[in-house]
Order: sequence, then structure tokens, then C-alpha cells
Amino acid sequence: MKFIKKSYYYFFYRIYRSIEYTSELSGGKFLTFHKASLVVLALEAWVFFSFMAYYRIFTKTSIQLSFSMPIIYVPAIIIYVFNYFTLDYKDNWKQFNVEFANYSKRKNRIGGWIVFGIILLIISNFIFSFYLISQVDWSQYR
Repeated sequence: MKFIKKSYYYFFYRIYRSIEYTSELSGGKFLTFHKASLVVLALEAWVFFSFMAYYRIFTKTSIQLSFSMPIIYVPAIIIYVFNYFTLDYKDNWKQFNVEFANYSKRKNRIGGWIVFGIILLIISNFIFSFYLISQVDWSQYR
């Protein structure tokens, strides 16, 4: 469990450092933590929506989504609360950022490529799940 927690913090750290670096290039580090949190939130939402898409494909169920349905806001609340308690609450992420900043340059470079690969995998999976949904003939399942 500790490995998963540390991996999650490292994932956030690499996103945070990337946004911090690009913010420095554009003139300031305004709201860097919130930008990184938003990126992580979007990636988590894309993973959730990918699973929902695969569920729809394999069960051949057509779901009409609206904001009044619990299937939308319950996962959003769960993801938000999870991120709040892992990142925002008591600023837990800061102690890990100090630890990760002390990693060797080689170790951080390898970790950065792994995080980049995971992000590409999440985005590709999200796009592929919607591609699969578009291939199903939904008219016969209504």
C-alpha cells in the first residue's frame, strides 16, 4: 500500500514540476498546485469514463447521461474527496516533493518518462474506448 501511495505522490510531483517549469517559461508560477491538481483530476475522470465506456460496450447497455443521475456526480465526489485527502489536506504532497526533489537526476528522468508513458496510456485508452463505442450499432440494443 505504501508503494501505491508513494507512486501516486510521485505522479503528482512530476505533473507539478512540469507545470511549474512551463509556468516559469511563461512568466510566473501562478496557481501551479491547482493546475497540477486539475490535470490529475482530468486524468482520473478519463480513466473512470473509459471504464464506463468499456462497461457499456461489453454489456451492450445504452445509458443516457445527465447531471441529475448519480452515475455522474457520485464518482466525481469520490474523486474530489480522494484528491482532497491525499493532496490538499495538511499539504501532504509538500513533504513528498522535498523527498522527490532530492532524487538523482537519472532517477527523476526515468520517473518522468514513466509518468509521461502513463499519461499517454490514459489518453490513448480514453480515445480508444470512445472509438469502440462508435463501432457498436446501438440501434439494435434500445
